[in-house]
Amino acid sequence: MYSICKSTHPATGVEHAITCYFFNRSEKCLAVAGANIIRIFRLIPDVDITKKEKYTESRPPKMKLECLSQYTLHGNVMSMQAVTLVGSQRDSLLLSFRDAKLSVVEYDQDTHDLRTVSLHYFEEEEIRDGWTNHHHIPIVRVDPEGRCAVMLIYGRKLVVLPFKKDPSLDDGDLLDNSKALSNKTPILSSYMIVLKSLEEKMDNIIDLQFLHGYYEPTLLILYEPVRTFSGRIAVRQDTCAMVAISLNIQQRVHPIIWSVSNLPFDCYQAVPVKKPLGGTLIMAVNSLIYLNQSIPPYGVSLNSLAETSTNFPLKPQEGVKISLEGSQVAFISSDRLVISLKSGELYVLSLFADSMRSVRGFHFDKAAASVLTSCVCMCEDNYLFLGSRLGNSLLLRFTEKEPENLQNTNENDIILEENETEETPAKKIKQDFIGDWMASDVLDIKDPEELEVYGSERETHTSIQITSYIFEVCDSLLNIGPCGNISMGEPAFLSEEFSHSQDPDVELVTTSGYGKNGALCVLQRSIRPQVVTTFELPGCEDMWTVIGTLNNDEQIRPEAEGSHAFLILSQEDSTMILQTGQEINEVDQSGFSTQGSTIFAGNLGANRYIVQVTQMGVRLLQGIEQIQHMPIDLGCPIVHASCADPYVTLLSEDGQVMLLTLREGRGTAKLHAQAANLLFRPQIEALCAYRDVSGIFTTQLPENVEDEAPEEEHNIEEPPIVGNIDNEDDLLYGDAPAFQMPTPSHTKTSEGVSKRTPWWQKHLQEIKPTYWLLVYRDSGTLEIYSLPDLRLSYLIRNFGYGQYVLHDSMESTTLQTTPVNEIPNPEMQVREILMVALGHHGNRPMLLVRLDSELQIYQAYRYPKGHLKLRFKKLDHGIIPGQLRPKPRDEDIPMMNETRHCMMRYFSNIAGYNGVFICSDYPHWIFLTGRGELRTHPMGIDGPVTSFAPFNNINCPQGFLYFNRKEELRICVLPTHLSYDAPWPVRKVPLRCTPHFVTYHLESKTYCVITSIAEPLKSYYRFNGEDKEFTEEERPERFIYPSQEQFSIVLFSPVSWETIPNTKIELDQWEHVTCLKNVSLAYEGTRSGLKGYIVLGTNYNYGEDITSRGRILIFDIIEVVPEPGQPLTKNRFKQIYAKEQKGPITAITQVSGFLVSAVGQKIYIWQLKDNDLVGVAFIDTQIYIHQMLSIKSLILIADVYKSISLLRFQEEYRTLSLVSRDFRPAEVYTIEYLIDNTNLGFLVADGESNMALFMYQPESRESLGGQKLIRKADFHLGQKVNTFFRIKCRVSDPANDKKHFSGADKRHVTMYASLDGSLGYILPVPEKTYRRLLMLQNVLVTHICHIAGLNPKAYRTYKSHIRTQGNPARGIIDGDLVWRYLYLPNNEKIDVAKKIGTRVQEIIEDLTEIDRQTAHF
Repeated sequence: MYSICKSTHPATGVEHAITCYFFNRSEKCLAVAGANIIRIFRLIPDVDITKKEKYTESRPPKMKLECLSQYTLHGNVMSMQAVTLVGSQRDSLLLSFRDAKLSVVEYDQDTHDLRTVSLHYFEEEEIRDGWTNHHHIPIVRVDPEGRCAVMLIYGRKLVVLPFKKDPSLDDGDLLDNSKALSNKTPILSSYMIVLKSLEEKMDNIIDLQFLHGYYEPTLLILYEPVRTFSGRIAVRQDTCAMVAISLNIQQRVHPIIWSVSNLPFDCYQAVPVKKPLGGTLIMAVNSLIYLNQSIPPYGVSLNSLAETSTNFPLKPQEGVKISLEGSQVAFISSDRLVISLKSGELYVLSLFADSMRSVRGFHFDKAAASVLTSCVCMCEDNYLFLGSRLGNSLLLRFTEKEPENLQNTNENDIILEENETEETPAKKIKQDFIGDWMASDVLDIKDPEELEVYGSERETHTSIQITSYIFEVCDSLLNIGPCGNISMGEPAFLSEEFSHSQDPDVELVTTSGYGKNGALCVLQRSIRPQVVTTFELPGCEDMWTVIGTLNNDEQIRPEAEGSHAFLILSQEDSTMILQTGQEINEVDQSGFSTQGSTIFAGNLGANRYIVQVTQMGVRLLQGIEQIQHMPIDLGCPIVHASCADPYVTLLSEDGQVMLLTLREGRGTAKLHAQAANLLFRPQIEALCAYRDVSGIFTTQLPENVEDEAPEEEHNIEEPPIVGNIDNEDDLLYGDAPAFQMPTPSHTKTSEGVSKRTPWWQKHLQEIKPTYWLLVYRDSGTLEIYSLPDLRLSYLIRNFGYGQYVLHDSMESTTLQTTPVNEIPNPEMQVREILMVALGHHGNRPMLLVRLDSELQIYQAYRYPKGHLKLRFKKLDHGIIPGQLRPKPRDEDIPMMNETRHCMMRYFSNIAGYNGVFICSDYPHWIFLTGRGELRTHPMGIDGPVTSFAPFNNINCPQGFLYFNRKEELRICVLPTHLSYDAPWPVRKVPLRCTPHFVTYHLESKTYCVITSIAEPLKSYYRFNGEDKEFTEEERPERFIYPSQEQFSIVLFSPVSWETIPNTKIELDQWEHVTCLKNVSLAYEGTRSGLKGYIVLGTNYNYGEDITSRGRILIFDIIEVVPEPGQPLTKNRFKQIYAKEQKGPITAITQVSGFLVSAVGQKIYIWQLKDNDLVGVAFIDTQIYIHQMLSIKSLILIADVYKSISLLRFQEEYRTLSLVSRDFRPAEVYTIEYLIDNTNLGFLVADGESNMALFMYQPESRESLGGQKLIRKADFHLGQKVNTFFRIKCRVSDPANDKKHFSGADKRHVTMYASLDGSLGYILPVPEKTYRRLLMLQNVLVTHICHIAGLNPKAYRTYKSHIRTQGNPARGIIDGDLVWRYLYLPNNEKIDVAKKIGTRVQEIIEDLTEIDRQTAHF
């Protein structure tokens, strides 16, 4: 059984975040990694530049995150750090990967991609020392002064990576320098330290960190030589220890210079403190300790558990009762840190030092409650990034509350609330923090001079003390993970036009998050427009909507501003003009030309005028009235036009170009024509006019921020007009030191020099728009001319061949010697180009290129060489568009260029988004918002779309129009309950509690959701010999009680995504839900047949001494009379059955109308009779069955440790028997079937992020006569999968109803959702397809560039900590890798196809077929 595995939604969780100078020295970026994806963000002001608001240092604008680039690796990032290497203009990233790989990568401006600087591999057998179980994360740490980096491998060895010093800073031996400079690499050869050789007992490393303020790189190692755990505290405690080693890199010696032992057993992290304090904080679960060399330690207990679990001298921290378990920290100043606890609270920890600069006090200030974090990172000043795997990652701005005076009431409130005492804050502080280490109580000092001696100290402390912070959320990154359980359901709103399709329309609902980050995510892969109305209009070829007034004297009402007044429909030999107001009517008398077909229509003069281009001329109108008619005779008809206000460019059939400019005089407007005397041959085939507001299209480099004398305050208030110098990005992508532009000539007063401008100022400067004309010739060159002077500024050869980077050919050659290229073959012939400004206020220029059956998307980026300082980088968009050319009317007549249809339509405001719509057999929406990430969403629900136009109308606000293949004009809006700025359109429904299971109930069209809320618990059950007894416990006030999950079951309506009132059922205290399924049971009561029931299994978790028991609960969802005004209350739960069983219920399913439940170590089959369960059969199993799935009479069961078994139920004999099982141990997460016609496979996702496919083949020799399931295929996914589901393949091609995929009607696609927030599928493929794609995969493994040196084949190989017999079976195609084929340049596509002996077309057809069969949701 052959299959392909492909991810369709990238991982969204965030595990690592650091700030670094990723692109250049002048701009800090935030690098974020999760699973195998790295994204680079920068902070930009979230303001509208046009609104001329005043921002100053004291009132800065709010920031938001903009994604500048995203990289997908063939390996999961385990640890990430940044370092500045000698001779580089930017920071490099150090990335470590599983078992022991380290890659150093940096941004490469030539290719706008990651370049590998060096690779370090430590996985040889002799380094492993014969160990096989490597659960250790390779931790990377960098010396704060950038002298070296270390990586911990296998938990037992340290690799030291020395970096070359900057020779200019080094006053050492000159001979050494000359030697050092001879070899060019900035990284010297690495060496290894075996930790046992440093210290005999060193084992179980907890953390390592470089300390600040030492002459040589000094590494602190926190470890636990002999382990203990909370149950053994009575006999073994204080087991942790810490050593600091000084690394002498030249001599490769590393003496221990400082060590501390007998630290509390629950230490989990060391936090180095910067100078002037130095030293380190050791964070333990229940205590916090400050250590510094030659200073006695200072430690505090954070709750009363610390007092009983350690003998380390700790002071109780007043007014604080927290646990630091799982917390994340980041410094926000030299003596303040933010701590994010596992419960989501944010605390600001202030360190107080005495005159000896040793820490003698901590103060915790609870600042906010936020997301549960996996990493915390300071961005720019006052901005904090919280990365999360369990919720959305957040960007917070923190501001100090002013400590103006102590009488301020709200200040008092905050502090009083914290201290819970009646004393004034100031007095309280003095007692807390000063009495400890001062000679006497400061309040008793009467002598003013003496007070001065102590007082300065005291005043600083009181002021430090009173500072508290306000945190506010500025931006968030959506995360749909961890997807614990996923369910398919029907969308509540689907226009009835779409309800007759043969493939059902479904959406996905997944549980995501934990605790207060808990949510349901509703996901749809494709866009489903909400149809307002439909007209049948045969014969229309193209359409445009234009803004205008209906008659000139009428004042435009504010709500009608920007609404479209006319719809222009072009037919074969005429044009229809419709007026679109309250209703749509045809206009009889108007200034529009209606005799021939229209080539183009649009607005000019800031939407005041309308221009209409026909084959023979151009008309300018204001409203209905014609202002100017300009017949244009070029000897042949006009076939194409493009507009960038105030310019209109025309292209005639034989390639002549005409430039029209709108000039406004006194009350009149006229178009002025000039012939653009471009070279006549090679013939011009396509053109596009473009208005640039990004400032990237510039001939000058932006001045370097470092060298710029700052402007003073009044310049901030009115942004200075800078010439063509782009101040927006400040040399993003440039070579910082090499180019220094003279600063612009605005006056600078002398007093302004001392003050720096804030870093965000450059983003607020207004950029003057520039105008450009892009021209494509049939020889395959693209030329960019400046408007209006038509100066050739950029020339790209072999355009349309799909190269990764488009560069300026004029950099090297002069124009005159250009040979006339031959016309490229028609597959490579560009049919249409479109340059649009997307992104945040148009700062992302995108070039879209349409070929006959391919779409290329390029993004312009800054590049410091050449005349125009830019290059274009190809983006991997993953769209397989099918046929992109307009359909010929009669199949036999080849459609030659009578007109060139625009298949790529820019829109500026549809539901608040701007982007491009691609008309084709498989229409797509392309969005790129201020978030900066390219989003491509298909819209396959209505088949091919032939033309499209935005439509903003009083009855259809911010909507759109399109023609489908049946020549129906649909007037639609985008459903706004979904967010489209996400990899899939998504709606996140916050629950504020943990969701565990979700299932769809088909009959009532509702979702049943299991949730739980954690509450602290003061009571428990203890075993007293024969029975359990209930006991209440009293503990001191600083004791942290354990939390207990309280489960409940609720009904959700997909109409409003709210809980249906009065449907919540609370389960008993101590009762945990372990499984939930919607099962079909035979009902032997008053009526017969199968009926869907909601069944859940539970367990009472009383503790390890008391036998586990559980309940089976069976619910029916019934219809009742809804309460008045609450239409959703028509559904209720009706409890059919709820009884305690002999053991815990761990899994549920159904088989031929019977209920199957796993009870303890047995599996029972029940029959539902008169609201009671009657036992039918049972079987004994392994350790703990946690998943069961049935198909016909087979039951597949998954054990927590013992892999899978296959059972069979024979109804006529009422027996349940074991058919076959997998003999190898495996930690199974979840299971599903893989179905291809008559073949049945068993798919297993395990705890090591693998997928394995098993089959039952009793004829084969190695199956021992069918006792053993055979592993036919395996694949390393790199993410843990907790939930699978199955759906029938799409049978027909949306573009061609007659075309059916062979065998697809009996083939199922198995989809998965992972704990990192990614989705994907496994699809069985025919052997012929598999063989071709396997050859393709093998060629691509060596053909494509490996980012960070990671090999795709090694990444996808089955990985196991336990040595298993047998080799990896492989047998599953890596879909993400073979899809990269579509991204290759065309000449490479042909080469690769030749290597495997096939044609490009065949490979693309295979990929297309797979893509269309899985195009659900």
